[in-house]
This record gives sequence, structure tokens and C-alpha cells, in this order.
Amino acid sequence: MGVLYQSCVVIIVMRTNEQEAMKVSWRSMLVNVALSAFKLAAGIIGRSTAMVSDAVHSMSDVLSTIIVMVGVKMANKQSDKEHPYGHERLECVAAILLSAALLATGGGIGYAGLLKVAKRSYGDLTAPGILPLVAAVLSIVVKEGMFWYTMAAAKRIDSSALRADAWHHRSDALSSIGSFAGILGARMGFSILDPVASVLICAFIVKASLEIFIDAIGKMTDRSCDDRTVEQIRSVILEQRDVLDIDQVKTRLFGDKIYVDVEISANGDATLHETHETAQRVHDAIEASFPKVKHCMVHVNPADDE
Repeated sequence: MGVLYQSCVVIIVMRTNEQEAMKVSWRSMLVNVALSAFKLAAGIIGRSTAMVSDAVHSMSDVLSTIIVMVGVKMANKQSDKEHPYGHERLECVAAILLSAALLATGGGIGYAGLLKVAKRSYGDLTAPGILPLVAAVLSIVVKEGMFWYTMAAAKRIDSSALRADAWHHRSDALSSIGSFAGILGARMGFSILDPVASVLICAFIVKASLEIFIDAIGKMTDRSCDDRTVEQIRSVILEQRDVLDIDQVKTRLFGDKIYVDVEISANGDATLHETHETAQRVHDAIEASFPKVKHCMVHVNPADDE
């Protein structure tokens, strides 16, 4: 009954997380489509190449959100014959794809900015109208709000893909800050602010993409849990009846889930049935105390006579 109960809990949590991620992703995509259309119209009507570029950047967020939705959907598929340990790492794959998109976006913004600084061709452009400036302010507010909204959901369900998508929103907000500075500078006669801001924005975006990439790679290469989590697991084990000592605790991250391998010491004169009950108590206690634990293996060693 304990194993069945834990299995049901895992399935419910997985479905709840998937529904949460999909809800956030759909809302993100709708906001991005509406915002991109407005920014594109503002850029064309207001004669702002910076705002047109910013609109194209926002459109790339639609693609990133689709990647997140596919990644989360695939990651929450049930185990099958070909993938007996599940599909959680596919969400890490989605995060890596998004980090690459962020890196390309940041690199493109930085490269364009450096070219403008080197060629000093920005002074030949016609000063943009007021509408692109309004669109830039709106984009900053909306995209920063989407960053916090998506990041909060990513932390609730511990989703790498949603966390990457949140940073994509932040990169768009930073890009819009650069657009705002460039448009305002052009209207005031200081167009140099546009390329300089682009280079600074590039650094922030590249930093975020590398952090997302490192986190996803860590989860795909069986990195262990942090020390605090391991100590909490050890405390839960020692609270269980008939556990005399802990010989070993090993953890590994599998996507956003945790696998735990434990070796405990128990009375060597106990019957096989009693030893099995001790191991089962430890197993159930760990999975009940840590919802992210997908699988726990408990091995029992006979305690030393001393």
C-alpha cells in the first residue's frame, strides 16, 4: 500500500506541474504575440529600426515558449519500455535549447551594437517618433512582469525550462531598455546611447544563458543534491525505528527529480521479514518527506557487534 500511495502522489504531482507549466506557457505566448504586433507597428509607424528589431526579438520569445511547452510535455510522459527511468531529462534539453537561443540573441544584439559604434553610422538615421518610445516603456513593464510571473511558477514546480523562459522574458525587457535609451537618445541628438546600451545588454543576456546551460547540464550528468538536502535525508533516515546507523547516502539529480541510494545498519540477528520492514519504513519516509524523490533504493547491512 505504501508503494502504491507514493506512486499515486508522484503521478498527481507530475500532472499538476505539467498543468501549471502549460498554463504559464500559454499566457506567455499570448502576451508575446500581442506585444510583438504592437511593437512592430510602432516601429514601422514611428520610423524606429531599434523598435522593429525589438519586435523581432519578442517574436523569438514565442518560439522559446513553444520549446518550453514541448519540453515540459515530453518530460512528464510516463516511463515506458525504452525509457524505464522516465523522460525528465527532456526538460533539460529544452532548457539547453533556450540557453542557446538566449546566447544567439545576446550575441546578435552585442554584435550589432559594436558595429554601430565602430562605423558611427547611427547619426545618419532619421529621428524616430514618440510612438516607439511608448512601445519601449510598455515592453519593459510587461516583459519584466512576465519574468517575475514565470520565475515564480518555475520555482514552485522546480522547472528548468520555465526558468529559462523567464530569463528570456528578462532579456527582452533588457533589450527594450536599450531600445528606449537609443530612441530617446536619437530624439535628443545622442544616438551613441543605442549601440552602447546594446553591448551592455549583451553581457547580461550571455551571463543568463550560461547560468541556464550550466544548471541544465548539471541535472543531465547525475550531479548530487546540495549538502542541506542530503543532511535532511540523513535526519529522516535516523528517525526511523530499528535504524542503528547510516553507512552511505548517495543522491543524483535526474532532470528535476531526485534518485536516492541508501545503505543503513540494522540488527544482524533480525529476521528477513523484520529487516525488510525496516528498509520499507526508510523508503516510505524518504519519499513522503521529499516529493521530488522519484526513486529510493535502501540496502540493509548487519550492524557491527561493537
